[in-house]
Amino acid sequence: MHRFPGIPLLIGALAALAAPAQTPPPAQPPAAAGRGAAPARRPSPTRQPHTEGYVASKDLPDGTVPSPKDDGNFVIGPTHPAAPETAVQDGVPQGTVYNFTMESKDSKFYSGIAKEPNPPDYVPPPPGAPRIVNSHPAPYTRKVGVYVPKQYVPGTVAPFIVSADGDSRVFRVLDNLIAQKRVPVMIAIAIGNGSGDGAGSERGLEYDTMSGKYAEFVEAEVLPLVEKQYNVKLTKDPDGRATMGGSSGGSAAGAMAWYHPELYHRVLTYSGTYVNNQWPTDPKIPHGAWALHDELIPNSPVKPIRWWLEVGDRDNGGFGDPLHDWVLANEDMAKQLAAKGYHYQFVFAQNAGHTDRAVNQQTLPEALEYIWQGYKSPK
Repeated sequence: MHRFPGIPLLIGALAALAAPAQTPPPAQPPAAAGRGAAPARRPSPTRQPHTEGYVASKDLPDGTVPSPKDDGNFVIGPTHPAAPETAVQDGVPQGTVYNFTMESKDSKFYSGIAKEPNPPDYVPPPPGAPRIVNSHPAPYTRKVGVYVPKQYVPGTVAPFIVSADGDSRVFRVLDNLIAQKRVPVMIAIAIGNGSGDGAGSERGLEYDTMSGKYAEFVEAEVLPLVEKQYNVKLTKDPDGRATMGGSSGGSAAGAMAWYHPELYHRVLTYSGTYVNNQWPTDPKIPHGAWALHDELIPNSPVKPIRWWLEVGDRDNGGFGDPLHDWVLANEDMAKQLAAKGYHYQFVFAQNAGHTDRAVNQQTLPEALEYIWQGYKSPK
């Protein structure tokens, strides 16, 4: 059930012009500056999808999304109606959701850190300047949600998807897609981060570090607990494993597959932080996740990874520091994936901010169906 109308482009363009624009959420007043508080973030400028240097993209009629069978670059919006698969549907079997927690003291990978507050005289560095960040040890409790579809036969081997930041929105969508046989019967695991955000935080350490460590943590400490506690068997076949996330969770999803293609072959990201956010810095990869599209993808043999990625026209950045420009980074990701011949789908969303909720509700069913194209369940 694809929401891609087979009508002439001229009619679609006229319909888009006639459609009322989706009203962006009202701007929030800046928070009161306290001791060591960071200044309020400036609103990001609105970028145009056909800017010189961006990838050539196909404009879709307003309110539609690409076909899950199509590779390439697409422009959607400005309105973003929620897909019906994001709501409970009558007669559709509902999966079971389990929840558990993990403590930092039990982890051999992440013992926990927290960022020190900025001093009272803190002045943000100019664009592109080195950041000075201090952290201290801090324990955390990680929340994990596990979705087991009604159709799953206990004890049998199943494909699965791992989502960052404990994002459980995928659970309900999977109920509907599995019932419609648009994706395989799969387990979904929503793994919460270890708290904080950005350089110096536990979340930043886990998600923005360009290495295979986070995938190794999931493999060694999360997946065995899921199998043991809920009588499920997770496939070892990388073609039956997917990762997804938004913002830094997106760059983490990309890094999981890039550094461990023997574990994951499918990646789905919203506003992926493919920028220079890594901390501590690594002299071998000084620009962090920016290196994915700047060095690693163009200079490496093609890996068996299928990508779906999205960015919004009001996404983060655009203030003069290209290495911290989310729109430019995702455009460059699409450009390099195309140049190397990867199967990928890139969506540029108009009237959309960073990890835009409306865009997620509009596109997630199609995005999931896209990344699972070509999967063959074992007999």
